[in-house]
Amino acid sequence: MYCKEYVIEHHRCLPLHIVEKWNGLFFEHISLKKTWLVSTTTDPQTATTFSVLRLYHLLSFKSKVSAYEFYHSLARCSDNTGLMAIRDHYAPFMHMVHEWRHLQQLQRAGRGHDPSGVIATQTGELAVICPTCPQPGRNLPEGWESAELNLKWRYALFIAIDTNFRLKRKAVSSDRVDPSLNTGWAYFVDEREYKSYLNDRVTEQQERSTCVSHNAINMADTKSSHGLAATGVGTVDCAQHDMKCPNGVGDLQKEEKYLNMDYLVLSTLAASSVPVLNVSYDIACQWSKKFWAQMETMPTHLHLPHETLDIRYFVPKFHIGAHIEECQIAFSWNFGKFVGCTDGEAPERGWANINQVASSTKEMSPGTRRDTLDDYFGDWNWKKIAALGWTLKHKMVDALKWKTEHRHALDELESTIHPVLIAAWRGEVEAWEEDSTNLNPFQSHVVSITLAAMRSQLADSEASELQAGINCSLHCDISPSVLISTGIDLEEQQYQKETLTHHTNTLQCKIDTWACIQELYIPTVPALHSSGPNSALPTSLKPQDFPLYLLSALNDIECDQRLHENEWELHYAQALDALNEVRSHLCLRSHMYKFKEKNIRGQAASTHAQALIAGVEARKDASINNHKIEKVSWEAIIHPLETGDIRPMGTGMISWIWVAHQADNSCTEDDRSEEVDLLLEEMWRVLAYLEWEIGAWRSCATMRQLNKVPEQEGLEAYAFRQAGLCADMRRSFQGIWHNVLVLVESTIDVVDEISISYKQRSQEQLYSWVLKEAGAHANNGPQSIAK
Repeated sequence: MYCKEYVIEHHRCLPLHIVEKWNGLFFEHISLKKTWLVSTTTDPQTATTFSVLRLYHLLSFKSKVSAYEFYHSLARCSDNTGLMAIRDHYAPFMHMVHEWRHLQQLQRAGRGHDPSGVIATQTGELAVICPTCPQPGRNLPEGWESAELNLKWRYALFIAIDTNFRLKRKAVSSDRVDPSLNTGWAYFVDEREYKSYLNDRVTEQQERSTCVSHNAINMADTKSSHGLAATGVGTVDCAQHDMKCPNGVGDLQKEEKYLNMDYLVLSTLAASSVPVLNVSYDIACQWSKKFWAQMETMPTHLHLPHETLDIRYFVPKFHIGAHIEECQIAFSWNFGKFVGCTDGEAPERGWANINQVASSTKEMSPGTRRDTLDDYFGDWNWKKIAALGWTLKHKMVDALKWKTEHRHALDELESTIHPVLIAAWRGEVEAWEEDSTNLNPFQSHVVSITLAAMRSQLADSEASELQAGINCSLHCDISPSVLISTGIDLEEQQYQKETLTHHTNTLQCKIDTWACIQELYIPTVPALHSSGPNSALPTSLKPQDFPLYLLSALNDIECDQRLHENEWELHYAQALDALNEVRSHLCLRSHMYKFKEKNIRGQAASTHAQALIAGVEARKDASINNHKIEKVSWEAIIHPLETGDIRPMGTGMISWIWVAHQADNSCTEDDRSEEVDLLLEEMWRVLAYLEWEIGAWRSCATMRQLNKVPEQEGLEAYAFRQAGLCADMRRSFQGIWHNVLVLVESTIDVVDEISISYKQRSQEQLYSWVLKEAGAHANNGPQSIAK
């Protein structure tokens, strides 16, 4: 017999020992602590401790270790020699892990505190909600519904839609054998309603894309899904902070079909009442056409208020380059008003995390797979929330920095344009932003100058002169424009520096023929050949080194002025062509690098991808050579292309090549101002949401009354612990953001509509939320802001 303290201390090391207590008459069995989870409630034969389940749960999130690997690692801890026969309890362990994940989600959602029990759980209630998204009654100010039209954009909801074809599931088991425990309570939609809707429309054909050939759309009805119960998943995410939305995930049966995505979007928006919705989807140009018509075929509880909801559609910035020009202008985030610097690529950043479990979830039965992915999505959202303090702070610092830089760049650009034109353009942009049916000011109405078009124009001009009886040609087959055009082509071929013999011979024949005709139009060329630095016989020179002596390389040479004009016009068109090619190659190179990082695995595939990228790089260098300045006097019109100018669009200062004619530039200064305002709004919403959650958990402490005092104390303790966690997180965010308002105030040099609304909001609400209880960090705040 031992005292109570001794038994408790040693029972931690011997949890399987049975403890008996003398009750005055006999010894009775007691349990010191219930830390076991059994595999079944009827005749249990296998159990595991909570500590083992907690360890595996955390490891599965952090290292993506599978249950199979973890279980057999435990088995090797028991015997690493293989001499001892260890019974296989892998299947019961999988059952317990499944139950553990579900119970943890219920516990963290406070379902144990609800008197109505688990059965009363509402759809999406187990999901970890993004606190930056507008949620009426939780993180929006009173009277937000009656806000002025120019302020309602603050309460817009940003969502992003995408599909993942790595998260497949093999056709094993069924929902009857392995039903989901969550049943639509977290991120996956209710499977029964979802499949019922899809089965009713299984014969509908996918409408083909009228944009580029989106294979995910055009081949949705033709791709094989043999042996698969799900070809992937579709998701709806918060487009601002990469979090999965409640009831926004569902399995795909035949690639990316509109039917699936319509249902997922409407499911996640069913409980939303925001006035403005910004939707990002890589095929938004096609999907948006019949969205409202498709909604009418949905169950009534999924309908949205068509009359009061303003939906705007966008294509993610990385994907929009693959669309036709019309879509690039109409669905660009760069041209949208009140969207800040949103890129719409939120789901792509989450796939890198979840793709690591694709190999294990592919083999799971349907219910276990959905509940497992629900748990992973919940952990992803929680990690995003825990990092919001520094995430929003870094975004704010970045936005303020580039707001100033872009302001200076915009002022410099506007200084070269007449104020009347700027005012007219600004009026066109504002009119289009108010009503998208107006003329789109970003749609180019200027016919681009290309080398092919310029050659055709010069040929037409010479044909017209011949009809008028004017003939300036000195050769029966080669006109002045053809002579200069051919010389430019030869010059380009010389830059390519081909080494193959037959290429060299062909180039030599072309140069010899062209040089003979050149002597007719420029008689001084033979003298230049004999007296120049390469005065050796032409036959001794390599064709790559033969001087062509175009007029742009010569000074004070008397010849027909028409030749000078023709060369200038052709070189100017060539420079514009080359600039377009450089931009195109930069976009293609960036796309290929991202595609390689995301999808390419293995040495052979990586080598092949690198070779393709090298080919693009070579073509880009060739285009740079074509954008050369032959005369110093041309630099006033043809901007010299320096090495530092050749960079893709990003978050930094934009190179002049992207603000030249017909180049789609990135975020403007107005975008950065909107981004600052959106970030201030999000910071306020995060703190307001945490304040609401603190109150919600405190109310949970007394919501349910139990007969047993220890259980009642456990309920109360957990609720107060969760409330304390939210309070600690809120204080942490306040400390991180304590100087945000000072930073914003220091960048406001022009009093405009945005800064005025910012001052009203920050002084009255945001200031009190951010600096209240911030401690010593905020001691200098009021003096700095109230100056």
